[in-house]
Amino acid sequence: GFDKAINYKTENVNEKLKEYCPNGIDIYFDNVGGELLDLVLIRINRGARIAICGAISQYNKTSPVYGPKNYLSLLVNRARMEGFIVMDYRKRYPEAYKDISKWISNGKLKSKEDIVSGIENFHNAFLKLFSGENKGKLLLKVND
Repeated sequence: GFDKAINYKTENVNEKLKEYCPNGIDIYFDNVGGELLDLVLIRINRGARIAICGAISQYNKTSPVYGPKNYLSLLVNRARMEGFIVMDYRKRYPEAYKDISKWISNGKLKSKEDIVSGIENFHNAFLKLFSGENKGKLLLKVND
């Protein structure tokens, strides 16, 4: 679970991080990268852990990818930043499927779906994956 969420496209991330994390950040799961990761790095606590699972803010860049400028905070805070690829855990998929199904059934886990209708809209639906436009699980409904 999580306590707070920040929309990096519409909110002042720096101000929200100050408000939501007045005592710093111990654990951060990053799917955005870029400038957002930099803002997090200046607020990490000693021994913080950062899992890098994606960098959606960088995927469609035409200029060079933005690298973290505040990486020395990892050194000073003896923190760790590590890549996380979900495929590395494929042997645990059956266990995860069982647990997640149970959580959905009993209401502990809720999800949103963003449904795009029509195979002719495949291209636009696919591009939503990389622009962050979709809200929830993106599905393409081929026919009724």
